[in-house]
Amino acid sequence: MIKGHGDDIYQYAQIQMNFSSNICQPADLSALKTHLADRLCLIGNYPEPEAWSLERLIARRHNIPAECVVVTSGATEAIYLVAQAFPYRHTIPTPTFSEYEDACRMFPPQHPLTSFWLCNPNNPTGCAATPDDLRRLAGQHDLLVIDQSYEDYTAAPMLSPQEAVDMGNVLQLHSLTKAYGIPGLRIGYITASPRLTAQIRRYLRPWSVNALAIEAGRYLMEHGQPARPDLAEAQRLRRSLIATGALTVSETHTHFMLCEMHSHTAAELKAWLASEHGMLIRDAANFRGLTARHFRVAAQSPQENDALVKAINNFFL
Repeated sequence: MIKGHGDDIYQYAQIQMNFSSNICQPADLSALKTHLADRLCLIGNYPEPEAWSLERLIARRHNIPAECVVVTSGATEAIYLVAQAFPYRHTIPTPTFSEYEDACRMFPPQHPLTSFWLCNPNNPTGCAATPDDLRRLAGQHDLLVIDQSYEDYTAAPMLSPQEAVDMGNVLQLHSLTKAYGIPGLRIGYITASPRLTAQIRRYLRPWSVNALAIEAGRYLMEHGQPARPDLAEAQRLRRSLIATGALTVSETHTHFMLCEMHSHTAAELKAWLASEHGMLIRDAANFRGLTARHFRVAAQSPQENDALVKAINNFFL
């Protein structure tokens, strides 16, 4: 596990604007909080050994059999389960989320079969592969693992769980954490054909998803609305950052984007923004394939985005 994921706000005392996390904050979680507060008695008993009740609700939403859904303690647990269940020779394009490589390193290849891992939209670039790209990759590998944690944060077309199940060798990772802006609860799930999910279930740890997380997932399936970023505002932020003349900014299909400074380092900019402006960005130097000049930001409100651009302009004066 790398040190220094985004949202390291716990290391700072005066952060007022957080551009470092890819989580799109929902407008209001009060109804969910009230629902959970009324069910705190759940902590007095063990949860379901596997989150079967939540799996049934998710399956109903996607119109697939319940056996095609595996609920996990966040998408990160799903990553490690997949790597353990399918120790194949793997291809992981970079830069991308580091946990894919970490998981595959923990469970080295034991078969000549091949897997291809893809974050779609990709972290940290924000770029999305097309469904045709994904179908082509599925035809070239024994297993295609698609991390669709940011699927609710883009207008780009995604492969549906129904299509992935029918394809047979495509395994999708999903994140209720990101869809509903609840990173502290850790709820993810896998959708795939019964053959693949049966193999994954062999490695599930009992009670890995706690009772309140299961209850939250059930409530959100019935009553929740996924958080949706303002993609037009994200594109405006991208244009404004490019207009500083000090940065190259990647194309993006979501609300976060990868930036490269023409001079200085991201660590210097991050420290200066935190201390002088109470702003937090994601130093992206520890993504394999990137440099000390790379950082990532996620668009916030128009006022906050304008403040960030102004501060970056001042940094280079």
